[in-house]
Amino acid sequence: QVQLVESGGGLVQSGGSLRLSCAASGSISSIGDMGWYRQAPGKGREFVASILWTGGSTYYADSVKGRFTVSRDNAKNTVYLQMNSLKVEDTAVYYCKVRRLDNVDFWGKGTLVTVSS
Repeated sequence: QVQLVESGGGLVQSGGSLRLSCAASGSISSIGDMGWYRQAPGKGREFVASILWTGGSTYYADSVKGRFTVSRDNAKNTVYLQMNSLKVEDTAVYYCKVRRLDNVDFWGKGTLVTVSS
């Protein structure tokens, strides 16, 4: 099992920045990648960004490219999402996901990001 604890959400004005963190614990020796997803009110969950645990390659949704940056600290088993130039449409609950090398996924409980105009 893998446990995930997200933090860093909150209320920010349009154009502002936030940094989300997700700390992993438990069976973390076999992590393949960690990523962020979000779910806006009335919409489905969508991919935001991810990073390979080995090598550090990153992947982004088109809607956040150039504004968001995903990074990791292997020593702390933590993944971050730096969000800049936030827009009202970025408002959502942001979820952290870990995918193990056996393709089993674990999800955090989510952290709310609200961007006001």
